[in-house]
Amino acid sequence: MPEELDHVGPRLRAARQAKGLTLEQVAGRSGMSVSTLSRLESGKRQASLALLVPVTRQLGIRIDDLVREESPDPRVRRPSVRRGGLVIAPLALEDSPISSYKITYPPVGELPALRVHDGFEWLYVLSGKLRLRLGTQDLVLGRGEAAEFDTRTPHAMSAVGSRPAEVLSIFNAEGARMHTHGTEAGPGTGSTP
Repeated sequence: MPEELDHVGPRLRAARQAKGLTLEQVAGRSGMSVSTLSRLESGKRQASLALLVPVTRQLGIRIDDLVREESPDPRVRRPSVRRGGLVIAPLALEDSPISSYKITYPPVGELPALRVHDGFEWLYVLSGKLRLRLGTQDLVLGRGEAAEFDTRTPHAMSAVGSRPAEVLSIFNAEGARMHTHGTEAGPGTGSTP
């Protein structure tokens, strides 16, 4: 914890500056002198709850924001998985609020059955051609094309032609939950990890 306390002052200063507030404004609203706040931000004054609570309230941040651990290694080191003919490479940390994957759809003879689940999906075709059946629309997206849709609309995806389609897919929490825990994934379905 001592190392985290070393960052309280700079984080406090950064939060104040991000709000566009002066030392005078925050100190006055927090009931302390400008000198005290300046020393707190520079690390020359030890942080205490009595000092931090009014300042964090004025800045609209939590004390936890000031003493959080340094960011962990940002590299994503999760293995790719194969499911129902798909190759799914996670592109975000497991606890990330947004789930993103590079999904390789194999060419298949028939489009999989349409699926419906809560959530939203955003996708971008990296290579190949992707067939997206979305409700009554039957679309083919080529390299460089993107789509965004509510997954409560019946949908299915597969590669078109003889080559696989590589797609960057991003899901919100509800969509990721279905894709992460779905058990009915078959070849080329919209159900992933």
